[in-house]
Amino acid sequence: MRNALREANYYARTALGIYKFLRAAPVSDPEGTIRRQLERREAVFLDTVRRVCFSNPRNPYHEMFRLAGCAFEELEESVGKDGLETTLAALRRQGVHLTHDEFKGKTPIVRSGQHIPAKTGDFRNPLVAGLMTSQTGGSRSAGTRTPRSLQHQRYIEAHHALRWRELGLSGRPHVEVMPVLPSMAGLGSCLRIHRQGSRVERWFAVGGMADGALHYRLMTLGMAGFANLLGAGIPMPVALPPNDFSSAAEWIFRRAGCVVQSYPSIAVRIAAAALEKGLDLSGTTFLVAGEALTGAKRAVIQRAGAEAYPSYPITEIGPVGYACRQMNSGNCVHLFSDSIAVISHRQRAPLTEVEVDALLFTTLLPFAPHVLINAEMGDTGIIEPARCDCLLSRVGFTRQVRDIGSYGKLTGQGMTLVGTEVGRILEEILPAQLGGSPGDYQLVEREGGIQTQLSLRVSPRTGLSSPQTAQECFLREIGRLHGGKLAARVWKHTQGLEVVIAEPLSTATGKVHPLHLMASGVKGSHAA
Repeated sequence: MRNALREANYYARTALGIYKFLRAAPVSDPEGTIRRQLERREAVFLDTVRRVCFSNPRNPYHEMFRLAGCAFEELEESVGKDGLETTLAALRRQGVHLTHDEFKGKTPIVRSGQHIPAKTGDFRNPLVAGLMTSQTGGSRSAGTRTPRSLQHQRYIEAHHALRWRELGLSGRPHVEVMPVLPSMAGLGSCLRIHRQGSRVERWFAVGGMADGALHYRLMTLGMAGFANLLGAGIPMPVALPPNDFSSAAEWIFRRAGCVVQSYPSIAVRIAAAALEKGLDLSGTTFLVAGEALTGAKRAVIQRAGAEAYPSYPITEIGPVGYACRQMNSGNCVHLFSDSIAVISHRQRAPLTEVEVDALLFTTLLPFAPHVLINAEMGDTGIIEPARCDCLLSRVGFTRQVRDIGSYGKLTGQGMTLVGTEVGRILEEILPAQLGGSPGDYQLVEREGGIQTQLSLRVSPRTGLSSPQTAQECFLREIGRLHGGKLAARVWKHTQGLEVVIAEPLSTATGKVHPLHLMASGVKGSHAA
């Protein structure tokens, strides 16, 4: 009963959020709005930190600053003298930072030998309230809830408007190849496209329309229908057959010049289906997010005649960056330095001997969903000056991040699960249910010919002879994670998970790890 009431409250708030979002006036001057924020980003950051962190002793960052011996006046002086990013790097060395597991509440925050009480909700921005909520995975818990204020949604529309102009997206047919609820990706994208003055002509649903998803299918239809009463023009989602993207490829071929919103692995499956049928997708633009756009994926899309441009969003933060037209190779985006500050820190990735350039994020907008300082999100990348002459550079986004990948998360088909959560399944649950011991089960993420492929390697020592038994058990346990039910459906729908009875892989040091995430962009990684 309690869960039913919570669900009803969630969808009621979402419907109200949709109403207010569709009724809100658009940003009248996107370029001017961004330039003004860039000019005052440091002052806005200092004011937000003063109000949220320094003025509230219960905020975890308040204690971090105290233990680092940094008063607000000293922070203000350092930012004015050395700049924001240099100050953030110094603060990181002094203990003012947050690991991903600390943010998720999975490990305690300890600085200078002192425990700092904290939970994920403590980092939510108390200055704003939101109705439309996104959620990330959270093991058996409810995950990280991220309410998005109307002010934040309207502001990031300025980013969307720049992308629209840079890539020439207006006046073209738009297609969604996205899951239905509980993921807000498909529905939210339809709403944003409507707000840019276009409409989605077709919505192909992946995974979420499978058996057992009746509740979410009905809620998706209800939310889309409600938005349509307000003039959004959202098409009802059409389920794709399992592991078959030919109907999407054929529809895109017939509607020449389409803009397709999807995940890299799904985009490359559509391109591969087009190649198999001899369909030329020239003029098609894929806008992809949710996992790395590797060179192998991009090559398949380009062979089909299409082009692909990545974006880099983080649920708890918002858009991190978009690729411009000149970023037509690699996994690279312009950093939105108006809304975030990003630095990198060289460190060892969890459960491996691999060193990565971990990205640390600091939110700058006073209406951001969370107030974060030097927060790790399990991602890696190389930060450097942008060398292109494009609209985004001219507005002021003159830094880029390339070779983006995940070192502490499992990503594929747009689904993301925290590595420590998956590790518990591999180390504890599978051995208990199927036999063997920790180290006998290993999950490998690698780039297949046409999609990101997950391989569950099961040691022969377990005595297990049926790969299907291991697959069903693993997907069942993944489905029990918050957000994992959709991931399990999508992986099954696209045949993105295989089970191999073989000895686990070892790293270059010879040590076998029960969880080895082969994430694109992580230097030193290798795949089978």
